[in-house]
Amino acid sequence: MLRLENIKIYKDLTEDEVVFEACQKYKLDFKEVKKYVIYKKSIDARNKDMIFYNYTIDIEYCGNKNVKNVKQVDKEDFKLNINVKRKAETRPVIIGAGPAGLFCGLILIQNGIKPIIIEQGKKVEDRKKDVDKFLETGILNTNSNVQFGEGGAGTFSDGKLTTNSKNPLCRKVLKEFVNFGAPNQIIYINKPHIGTDNLINVISNMRNYIISKGGTFLFEEKVIDFEIYNNKIKSISTNRNKKIETDTVVLAIGHSARDTIEKLYNKGINMEKKSFSIGVRIEHKQEMINKSQYGDKIKLKLPPAEYKLAYHSKERSCYTFCMCPGGVVIGSSSNNGEIVTNGMSRFARDGENANSALLVDVTPDDFKGDSPLEGIYFQADLERKAFELGGKNFFAPIQKVGDFLENRKTTQIGTITPTYKPGVTFANLHELFPKYISDVLKEGILDFEKKIKGFATPDAIMTAIESRSSSPVRILRDENLQANIKGLYPCGEGVGYAGGIMTAAVDGIKCAIKILEN
Repeated sequence: MLRLENIKIYKDLTEDEVVFEACQKYKLDFKEVKKYVIYKKSIDARNKDMIFYNYTIDIEYCGNKNVKNVKQVDKEDFKLNINVKRKAETRPVIIGAGPAGLFCGLILIQNGIKPIIIEQGKKVEDRKKDVDKFLETGILNTNSNVQFGEGGAGTFSDGKLTTNSKNPLCRKVLKEFVNFGAPNQIIYINKPHIGTDNLINVISNMRNYIISKGGTFLFEEKVIDFEIYNNKIKSISTNRNKKIETDTVVLAIGHSARDTIEKLYNKGINMEKKSFSIGVRIEHKQEMINKSQYGDKIKLKLPPAEYKLAYHSKERSCYTFCMCPGGVVIGSSSNNGEIVTNGMSRFARDGENANSALLVDVTPDDFKGDSPLEGIYFQADLERKAFELGGKNFFAPIQKVGDFLENRKTTQIGTITPTYKPGVTFANLHELFPKYISDVLKEGILDFEKKIKGFATPDAIMTAIESRSSSPVRILRDENLQANIKGLYPCGEGVGYAGGIMTAAVDGIKCAIKILEN
């Protein structure tokens, strides 16, 4: 395979036409290209007057092989070479069917080990019905919602697959998503996303494959106890009076499984407080973001524009996270009496507003006590305050940016309509946040205005509270990825080892490999 890099394309072309242009650049005969694969595609918008696509393309070339200045590469192999040693008679149990749990289960089943996957929520198809009901009526199912259920929290946040991780397993994750029905372009575009609408089908296909190979799913079933003997996991018990003997339990429990984390703490599992972030969802017109990022002389059919911003004060950082172009802000509560927000886009990203988490980091020094669970208590306390500020009916408190900067309650909507469901309540968010968070949010907004003109527009909407971007606790594990109890594998975002779909899925694969090789 020959790798053709830095292919600059200034107009909208088909893939065949792009490959033809690449061959022209490298003086190759397009007719001698037996096969090609788009390896990377990004948008370069640094010069607004000359925006272009930048491609990297791998071709199987049958012509003259003595080509100068062209890198030769092997065909990409997505198979994992695992030295499977597992001989245990009991089946491994995976708690949680989010990306960490699903990919752990997938790798196990692909290597002949049949896991039992236990999920307290519902199948993704039924879970969507519960989410839709909550958004329309405010009636919450505490076991089946945006946080709990098959697919995990990322299912209802656009299926965003961006990551800073350079782990080669990321390519494996993308390929598996495509195998189960995700759009092929996620393999090569710079900032891939599946879209909530597509992800529901992809996850269902993954589940059906695992079942077809002998895996078992137990939905609407919750693990409530762990039996430990001689410092080893021996069995788990569920709320349906079921006891499952096992020597291997994967804790892919997600960042909102507070009661499970507390149960593990009481069982003597070593864990620690960790930093996380607190803030709001901020909404702008997508048209404004497009103009800021692309200019007003757009010649290409570009996707809705994104942004990623960071500001560093003397003591803290403010940054944007999980930006949803053309998306909506949705109610993401998993407990009664608490408000949690998130952002969501469909694959087309064709909504009127753009939204992003706008977050400030908090550290263990901000939490009162010494317990590893103090971050959870801190998080839950702010979510309860947001619930009260919103009217105690799952309506979220909102404030216009102009009012937030002036520390006054919002009394009417301007040019930007909030998208949060079930509903919103006018508020002053300074009454919600500790002063150190409000101050850094304010500084961050003013700084981001310098980078994106219109970011601090007075009518932009801030919706509270965005509080579950990552876990407030980390369950400690050793070089074999096991906790201080042998056979217990803390895995994914909820136990402090990931931050999003991609890294959670990769961590699931890593845990599966350790289980197989043990």
